[in-house]
Amino acid sequence: MRFDEAVYELEARQPEHLPKPDLERMRALSALLDEPQRTYPTIHITGTNGKTTTARLASALACEHGLTTGLFTSPHLESVTERFMVCGGPIGEIEFGQEYEHLRPYLKAVDDSAGPVTYFEALTALGQLWFADKPVQLAVIEVGMGGTWDATNLVNGDVAVLCPVGLDHPELGSTLAEVAGEKAGIVKQGKVAVVREQEPEALEVIARRCEEQLATMLLEGRDWALASRAPGVGGQGLSIRGLHGEYEDLPLPMFGAHAAHSAAAAVAALEALLERALDEEVVRRALGSATSPGRLEIVGRHPLIVLDGAHNPAAATALADALPEAFAWDRLHLVMAVFANKDLAGIVERVAPLAAVGYAATTGSVRARPAEEVSAALAAEGLATETFASIEAALAAARSSAGPDDLILVTGSLYTVADARRALFREVS
Repeated sequence: MRFDEAVYELEARQPEHLPKPDLERMRALSALLDEPQRTYPTIHITGTNGKTTTARLASALACEHGLTTGLFTSPHLESVTERFMVCGGPIGEIEFGQEYEHLRPYLKAVDDSAGPVTYFEALTALGQLWFADKPVQLAVIEVGMGGTWDATNLVNGDVAVLCPVGLDHPELGSTLAEVAGEKAGIVKQGKVAVVREQEPEALEVIARRCEEQLATMLLEGRDWALASRAPGVGGQGLSIRGLHGEYEDLPLPMFGAHAAHSAAAAVAALEALLERALDEEVVRRALGSATSPGRLEIVGRHPLIVLDGAHNPAAATALADALPEAFAWDRLHLVMAVFANKDLAGIVERVAPLAAVGYAATTGSVRARPAEEVSAALAAEGLATETFASIEAALAAARSSAGPDDLILVTGSLYTVADARRALFREVS
């Protein structure tokens, strides 16, 4: 089957419906496929913020240590193939078509017996099948949303990583305890949980889950830590106190304390899996060449253009803290589009104070919030704002207005970032 045909069929499963929270379809699909997700160990990563960066870094560390490692992340920015990687290389379009053709009759069988398989469920199954076919020695799996009822939660979960938990998707709960309970569902019986620093309310729930599952909880600041960090040109330098070793003078070509903590969590996760210290020089090499597109990503200079997928107040706070630490500018031009189910006011109040002018827009997603609402929220923070029908138009206006020493920040969601990347990269192709 051709790649474009496979993508067309998969896209027909969008927009995602919201079935009752269960794993019935995934269990049925996995059983028909003979449980491909159980043929390799897994590092399973959840949390409200930091999941993707932690997953990318854990995968890079494992690959650099000689393990053929599959990486499953979401969403994608340009092509769905970005969601499936083996040691930095995405699945090829021919392979994608072949794997989908293999999967296709099983999807039909589950559609008919258990109800329509969702878009994300189908992609999860495709990734698990591809990793088994390669085969990989390890898979690093990012949760799509939540944990307990997420389509990814049939993996062995040899190491669970819980990044900071906050309020984001309202369907996961209205309190930190409720959200933490859903996310802690990835902690498996007798396994290991690497836990980032959490609010007390969330940590209590996570600790209780670990106790109930007889799982070993390895807590940031107690069992492992980011020992130090120093901002530098093009990123930052780190020292990490791991579970089994200490790692000094590590380069990380990413910005912000949040990225540094993700690196420390990735080191701890691989140490927990291997039950030993890592090779310090290999860690240095892996982190020094790592990337995380759409996270404080520089895509232009003079003016400086930075893309960041911050889509909730906690991520916006991290962004607002990291920007002045990493960059200098005369005026900041804020291009923003946000989804309808996100805390728009909470995001805006953290980022708007840095900006001199706003450019409110919307994305092509059915979940997008009208640009007029984004504009009103920016204006409520005292920011002079124009309204645009697309990110491309808003970005063009910002570039036209910005001086060479200004900064254009595009943020609000990874879909906002994806629209900006398409607009910018189309110009150079």
